[in-house]
Amino acid sequence: MSILIKGGTVVTADLSYRADVYCNDGIIQAIGDNLDVPTNCEVVDAGDLLVMPGGIDPHTHMQLPFMGTVASEDFYTGTAAGCAGGTTSIIDFVIPNPQQPIMDAYHQWMEWAQKSAADYSFHVAITWWDESVYKDMGTLVQDHGVNSFKHFMAYKNAIMCEDETLINSFSRCLELGAMPTVHAENGDLVYHLQKQILEQGIRGPEGHPLSRPAEVEGEAANRAIRIAQALNVPIYCVHVSCEESLQAITRARNEGQRVYGEVLTGHLELDDSVYRNQDFEFAAAHVMSPPFRPKKHQDALWKGLQSGNLQTTATDHCCFCADQKAAGKDDFTLIPNGTAGIEDRMSIMWDAGVNSGKLTPNEFVAVTSTNAAKIFNIYPRKGSITVGADADIVLWDPSGSRTISSSTHHQNVDFNIFEGRTVKGIAVHTLSQGKLVWTNGDLRAVKGAGKYIKRPAFNSAFDAVKKQAEVHAPTAVKRG
Repeated sequence: MSILIKGGTVVTADLSYRADVYCNDGIIQAIGDNLDVPTNCEVVDAGDLLVMPGGIDPHTHMQLPFMGTVASEDFYTGTAAGCAGGTTSIIDFVIPNPQQPIMDAYHQWMEWAQKSAADYSFHVAITWWDESVYKDMGTLVQDHGVNSFKHFMAYKNAIMCEDETLINSFSRCLELGAMPTVHAENGDLVYHLQKQILEQGIRGPEGHPLSRPAEVEGEAANRAIRIAQALNVPIYCVHVSCEESLQAITRARNEGQRVYGEVLTGHLELDDSVYRNQDFEFAAAHVMSPPFRPKKHQDALWKGLQSGNLQTTATDHCCFCADQKAAGKDDFTLIPNGTAGIEDRMSIMWDAGVNSGKLTPNEFVAVTSTNAAKIFNIYPRKGSITVGADADIVLWDPSGSRTISSSTHHQNVDFNIFEGRTVKGIAVHTLSQGKLVWTNGDLRAVKGAGKYIKRPAFNSAFDAVKKQAEVHAPTAVKRG
């Protein structure tokens, strides 16, 4: 069925202008005035609404097995909640267990994702190394449209990458035209500090940020960026939470290195006081890694976003309910790490960013959608309002408001880190594949409607750095 969005103001990362938008077969077919459309076309009156590309959340964890439990949000409930907030695409993470064949893990996540209500793609984590991993990375890039690989520098004795694995995997990414991404925290140092803090008798959630100070993240970010620099490979740093890691990114970008940074809405708006709340359930609900930081870091992160040294906003959406968080009642290291946010990211970013004057509407589109599409090589199919693009569109009311609450949100979790906050700027209608999946408070998301989005390799873009790497190649690290 075709649909005409009539009378709105199109807002992209580059332009704002009045136009109608006609969609058919899941694609934007025409943009302009007085469009010739079929008589049976459904018409949505955009009125005073803004017509923007649907949000892309480049960092989610649906149905993730982690720390002895499984995230409460599956691919259907999570993507449906995203639609209610204006997000129409996610990039989730395949995370193999150490020694698990990565293709086995990829196929498992693909099976789980068949429930998705909106489009999805995957980063694949490298949690160990041998010749099979080297080979499977090639298969994922060339046959399955995976162009990014995740590296956890944290979680010692679980999924943490040692430097040798980073070097091998980063090198393979360069060969394939793929992007290495990193969770930057020094896992050895975190492990040491956790033991030290427990020995001091600190066992509640307040111990979590104490064991993961900003220096832990800053060191790891700088190390990963320097490894990438030596190997001449671009790098993407996920959930940048502190001034120290932002400084490492900014320094590298000023030197001409191709480094990208992502920031979470939670890290922009919440501080570490949440961990000192006397209510265990409240404090534990905020446990994620990296943790929320002292307020000074929020100011730095906003400036990083405004300056362009941070390019994307995400959620690290990974939900655990109170009964799951209770596993760490007597030991903060056992609290499952993760918070929600996919439904609220767009409104929080508009309210805190655009309404405050920190971001323009066009910059909002860039950091919530377009930049992610460009960085991960799915632009202009995603992240744009252009003829031929996927009809993933959000009709935004900048004057509309709602109060965020776990009692009314669509996320499958019993807590909301933004509980009670009233935001101005909301999704009124959301289109996924040209169909209305959220309209005036009515969620129409369909289980299984989402499509897997292949992301092509960056081969042509990487040619120059690959040639430079061949000239200045370091001694190869033995695989195996």
